[in-house]
Amino acid sequence: MEDYIVLKKLRRTPERNYLLKLIYERNDHFGAEDLFHAIDKNQFNVSKATVYNSLDLFLECGIITKHYLNNNTSIYEKAYGFKQHDHFICQECKKIIEFCDPRLYQIKKSLEEVLKVEINSHQLYLYGSCQDKACKGSRK
Repeated sequence: MEDYIVLKKLRRTPERNYLLKLIYERNDHFGAEDLFHAIDKNQFNVSKATVYNSLDLFLECGIITKHYLNNNTSIYEKAYGFKQHDHFICQECKKIIEFCDPRLYQIKKSLEEVLKVEINSHQLYLYGSCQDKACKGSRK
């Protein structure tokens, strides 16, 4: 992020550093509103606009990833130093399960050969109902 801030001639602010710290302390997917509500108002008085602008900056830097769910909801997750993975999303309880299947790598390689392209990244979302007993949509 430092290189990006210097390249774009942006200021490094305590608020951005604080938001980045909040993000990298999380172990879940989150929305902009979730991040805004996690701010310790006694420590920083950060506006929603600052949260949204910072998220855009972090996206451009590649240190977070944005996902668009099928109901037009945007969620984010930390990305720096994390491997490629995909998501199952329960349409009932909204639980998100991350998974990595090596067969997807083989499909990617095959597509690159057939289409004569280089695939740099992908996003796969599978939607359905989880089998968690606490989920209202689970089949008992």
